[in-house]
Amino acid sequence: METAMAVEKLLEVAESEVVIEFKPGTKCRSTLHLRSLHPSSAVAFKVQTSSPAKFHVNPPAGVLPPHASAALHVILRPQPHPPTAFPRSPSDRFLIKASLSSDRGDSATPSHSHDVKLKVAYVGPFLLRHAAALGDAAAVRHLLRRQPHLLPLLPPEAPATPAAAATPKGWTGVHAAAAAGEWEELRRMLEEEEEEAAVAEVVEARDAEGRTPVMVAAGKGHLRCVRELVEKWGAEKDARSRDGRTALYRAASNGDADTVAALLEMGADAGIATARGRTPLDVARDKGHQEVVELLERGEMVLTASRKGDLRRLECLLRKRVGVHSRDQYGLTALHAAAIKGHRDAVALLADFGMDLECQDVEGHTPLHLAVEGGCLETVETLIDMGANVNAKTNRGATPLVMARSMGYEAIAQLLATRGAVSSSCIASSSSSSTS
Repeated sequence: METAMAVEKLLEVAESEVVIEFKPGTKCRSTLHLRSLHPSSAVAFKVQTSSPAKFHVNPPAGVLPPHASAALHVILRPQPHPPTAFPRSPSDRFLIKASLSSDRGDSATPSHSHDVKLKVAYVGPFLLRHAAALGDAAAVRHLLRRQPHLLPLLPPEAPATPAAAATPKGWTGVHAAAAAGEWEELRRMLEEEEEEAAVAEVVEARDAEGRTPVMVAAGKGHLRCVRELVEKWGAEKDARSRDGRTALYRAASNGDADTVAALLEMGADAGIATARGRTPLDVARDKGHQEVVELLERGEMVLTASRKGDLRRLECLLRKRVGVHSRDQYGLTALHAAAIKGHRDAVALLADFGMDLECQDVEGHTPLHLAVEGGCLETVETLIDMGANVNAKTNRGATPLVMARSMGYEAIAQLLATRGAVSSSCIASSSSSSTS
């Protein structure tokens, strides 16, 4: 995995920490990769360490031409004893100071500067065996999260830990923390990823079976980890593994009503089926998980109440915060259902409870598209007043205005035109001119 730390658009460091594979009594090495991000000026850098007696850096300083790269070699001088704390060392740190260089190639009087801070992590087979011999289960667990491939090196008498169980192929440290339910450790690891892109890559990492950390946490019933990943770090709640199972499906299969309810509240789609065509409701029914069945059926109840325009029933269900985001096999939400039936009050109620006005079914129809198809001028006007995009396009490129004209709804077409809708040819012309 590539991670990056940007220094005010001057310098990029590919590594997020200095990783040292420790062996006693020998030189241990690590490499840092730097790249200048400035398009026209040279970038000067200087490396400092909190432990100069232990570390040697080559080169300790230098100047990078625009867009040039360099490798820094970090050498840990031979140490007779293991580090007192590992994998993370609280006392060993590196600081890379970067600044714009003058035309002479020196770094005097920098006009723009920033620092990159890197911590040191000690890893490797020696430390894993050392931690096992000490009976330090926490250190064993943390080392295996960084290097799960070292698991076979553990002796039989190693301390039992969640991470020391059979580690599935392709698991990352985040997978392991999610499986163990250690949400604080999960948060710590993700907070170390300072770049948003790097965090996204970590939370969506997949093992050999295509499982993300959210799926693993949901399958183990670790609700707090599920919430941490989805609500704080934006993990995809509807991701599917190779067999098509989502986090919601796994929780439903286990009869885990708390996790099912939480995922539904967070907007998980209960209509997503596995590769064999089975939904979370199907598996819950088959296994007799009645509480889960009732939770999932509320989604169908919300859809039914929306189609019927049953405001009293609909509001009662919405206040329970379960089933609000449910979809049918065509990707239709309750808002779609109310819109096509012309139930303007139900549409307004659903929007008040936070339903997305731009949600799309499998063909790309928004609720506004379906309100037009239903031919109800008042519902179309209600959606527009609430901020629906009058120029939204389906997968085939149809806008609400195109649909209204093709179906002969002149009053609706006139309303859309007066509220900012333009013909598809105008949209295409505008798009073409903006890219030229």
